[in-house]
Amino acid sequence: MTNIPYVKLNDGHKMPQLGFGVFQIPDHDQAVKTVEMALANGYRLIDTAEAYNNQQAVGEGIKNSGVARDEIFLTTKLWVSNFTYEKAKAAIDNDLKELGTDYIDLLLLHQAYGDVYGAWRAMEEAQKAGKIKSIGVSNFWPDQLVNLQLGNNVKPAVNQIEINPWFQREPEVKWNQSDDVTVEAWAPFAEGKDGIFTNPVLKEIGEKYGKSTGQVILRWLLQRGIVVIPKSVHDARQKENIDVFDFELSADDMKKIAALDKNKSQFFDHHDPMTIEQIFGSSLAQLKD
Repeated sequence: MTNIPYVKLNDGHKMPQLGFGVFQIPDHDQAVKTVEMALANGYRLIDTAEAYNNQQAVGEGIKNSGVARDEIFLTTKLWVSNFTYEKAKAAIDNDLKELGTDYIDLLLLHQAYGDVYGAWRAMEEAQKAGKIKSIGVSNFWPDQLVNLQLGNNVKPAVNQIEINPWFQREPEVKWNQSDDVTVEAWAPFAEGKDGIFTNPVLKEIGEKYGKSTGQVILRWLLQRGIVVIPKSVHDARQKENIDVFDFELSADDMKKIAALDKNKSQFFDHHDPMTIEQIFGSSLAQLKD
């Protein structure tokens, strides 16, 4: 079985540097089987979210896998409809129930807008109560991360953000790491946009090591000290994605990949007010209840 390295978070807990994400697997039975498969293939970090609508399936997959709970690093995320103190408290208990677990290894605020202060206070309390081991954020820019820290007691342990060869986020990655916040990448393959899997630079680097383009991308992220959570429902691809610890990209390879940066999100601009309104949607009305 692949020996995945761990990173040490600022709260002392350890997190696998490579894990498995379950975004866009809403079908219950498929999600259960996919999680079982991932754990059988050696993954020990499983990343889900309230917004993915598959927490119950993830919990079942973990239970069915036969892998001891304390060997699994389980992450989920609070959605914006639960961004008040009281709603976050209730949501955390519901997350535990859906996941079928006594504790969550890492709970993240899924977005940087809304009553993040109220939700964070509820997360801090849940951490003290032993319901959550580590707390962090997702999609926070540096200024938003600093603002959250100014009014709270616990520094986020992780910031999960979009990072891929088209959107490399070098300034943000360096800032987070200098602030002792572990960076985690979502959408490492940019969901295949702009021909990422057939890019000639990435293909040429892969051929040199006998590796696929996807494996090159994952290795590039790992060598930047970033935690990464690729997703696949296919057994062969899961095995391929975890097989990235037997080679190392050269400094020249890293420079060539750095030159591919388009410095633009492949999905949405979190600074665009329209994007924020789309993220919240009907949640705006719920939060005002």
